[in-house]
Amino acid sequence: MWKAKLSLFAFWACFAAPLFAVDCDVVGFEGADYSVCEVDATQQQIRFFLNNPETDQPLGSFGNVQNLANEDDQILLFGMNGGMYHQDRRPVGLYVEDGKAQSKLITSAGPGNFGLIPNGVFCVREGRADVFETLRFKERAPDCKFATQSGPMLVIDSALHPRFLPKSDSLHIRNGVGTSADGSKVWFAISQEPVNFHSFARLFRDHLKTPNALFLDGSISKLFAPDLNRRDLGFPMGPIIGVVDARSN
Repeated sequence: MWKAKLSLFAFWACFAAPLFAVDCDVVGFEGADYSVCEVDATQQQIRFFLNNPETDQPLGSFGNVQNLANEDDQILLFGMNGGMYHQDRRPVGLYVEDGKAQSKLITSAGPGNFGLIPNGVFCVREGRADVFETLRFKERAPDCKFATQSGPMLVIDSALHPRFLPKSDSLHIRNGVGTSADGSKVWFAISQEPVNFHSFARLFRDHLKTPNALFLDGSISKLFAPDLNRRDLGFPMGPIIGVVDARSN
């Protein structure tokens, strides 16, 4: 009798949980801790969010993204700030949402981390996601359903960005994204303590083994990962990357 009840409970529990969970964990690497979330791009819905479609105002927070997902009978499984933005929260560089480019690709060098070329683009297509160096992205012109440009690149064809210094004293909370060579796996990471670019890039290259990885932002970096009890608040964000799934009934 009890075995039958337990089996029935386990059966319904399968439907109560999201079909595709996001695998998040805290990873130690060379004396620093990082929250790392792995996403299967062949199975999970990776989406970008910027403005509320009804008001055209920036969403700005994971809570607002979650409310928007709820309207489509979906649940937010994971979220991270998705690149640099202007004071009014417009993206810096290329931004594509639902196949529509809302801002243009920037190929020239410039001030700040974004302009520390080579920079790059995180591109989501049907069944895969890739990080491209910007000039390579321009040459290939992939048909991205979602894309965001940021910089600098952390890892380029398994090599660290040439400007990174091992003993740099520029220490910040940092977040970024890396992809597998076949585009099937995506790793999002955020440091839990201030680190320099060289250390952060080596997390992707040497620990996560991603051939290409992109810096998303620094001190304003935020994470939504319920499994890690992370629902970061703070200053309103510009672009937000999220993974959504159908809400269980």
